[in-house]
Amino acid sequence: MIVDCHTHLGVAPGDTAEAEQAHERACAGLDAALVLERRGEDRAGARRQLVRYLQSRAPMHGLAAINPTEDKIGARGLTSLRDEGFRGVVLYCCEDGFHPTHSRAMRLYEAAADMQLPVFFHNGGPFATGAVLEYAQPFLLDEVARSFPTLKIIIGRMGLPFVPQTLALLAKHPNVYADLTIRPRRVWEVYNLVVNASEAGVMNKLLFGSGFPDNDPGHCMETLLGFNRLLADTKLPTVPREQLRGIIERNTLAELGLS
Repeated sequence: MIVDCHTHLGVAPGDTAEAEQAHERACAGLDAALVLERRGEDRAGARRQLVRYLQSRAPMHGLAAINPTEDKIGARGLTSLRDEGFRGVVLYCCEDGFHPTHSRAMRLYEAAADMQLPVFFHNGGPFATGAVLEYAQPFLLDEVARSFPTLKIIIGRMGLPFVPQTLALLAKHPNVYADLTIRPRRVWEVYNLVVNASEAGVMNKLLFGSGFPDNDPGHCMETLLGFNRLLADTKLPTVPREQLRGIIERNTLAELGLS
């Protein structure tokens, strides 16, 4: 089963149909995809568009963007979001400027854990000038993972630029996963991320992601499966192809309790 754990609807001002069609075309070769709601000014309009899109496409699973310091979301609010078709939550801690263990955020995690809704921390770059970079550190999620051991946590974009922290959390907590968003234009970055994860023994905790519309899922899969060929004439370490295929073919929905 091939699941892209990190996609967004593209931004197409005045033409939401084109954004939806582009997303559907990109995901045609997938069995399922997680569609993360974006943060932005027109949240109400963007949410209506996303809800409409999710309701008409069964393989797509939406994650609602929440800022717990502004949105009063508890069990009742999460139930309402679930009724709209959302299957989890996405937080933009560094962009929205709140600590991951803010008291309101912790109450949100408690409700999400009770309802078996995964939480995706979308803290990877590129970072806006006003973003609070320290709130993007994966180590800050250690308290969250310890406090709510049944809560499925996904660290977006491998927690870049704090990858060693991400690897430590993946090794420590059974309920923590990382989104390996592939950037085809940065093959060396992809190589180092995968080799470090392999050496840390956490390849089973990596979930395939494209970051669409930034990258095409098919191109991302080709990049991941093909980077070993670039090392054929070197003495650099490689990663067995079956482990690379394991990332792409992992049943992410089952891992996150969404199947």
